[in-house]
Amino acid sequence: METRAWLYLPRNSVLAILSLISSFLASSEAEIYSRCEIAHLFQQNGLDGYRGYNLADWVCLAYYASGFNTASLVYEADRSTDSGIFQINSRLWCNDYHTPMVNKCKIQCNDLLNTDLKDDIACAMRIARQPQGLASWETWKNNCQGKDLGIWIDGCFS
Repeated sequence: METRAWLYLPRNSVLAILSLISSFLASSEAEIYSRCEIAHLFQQNGLDGYRGYNLADWVCLAYYASGFNTASLVYEADRSTDSGIFQINSRLWCNDYHTPMVNKCKIQCNDLLNTDLKDDIACAMRIARQPQGLASWETWKNNCQGKDLGIWIDGCFS
């Protein structure tokens, strides 16, 4: 009987277990970028000047959101998740398999936890197109908005 006990777990428990396993798998592909590495990646992927935000805005956002950690995953009190280098939330932007979601970026949240930042950047660009722009991220509003951000890219492009 005990060997089949997992078959009778509530659906939410099974989904939570699968989500946990997949986050461990995703973290095996994790990378914590340096400030200049992330600046170069963001520039190569079109973030410099996107929607009027300079490269330093995006680098500052990524630092305060995740510490440049591609596998950063935060569980919120409402059971949603914030995933990846930009801490993209599952309530609106990605599918984490257990939060009622809209999935505006049409991606799985786990896809935001690897070293391929193309999907993270594409989703962040979509979020930045919202009327609030980067102010959609509280962390950007609190730490980056209206500040001299030159230090975030100093010495990266010589």
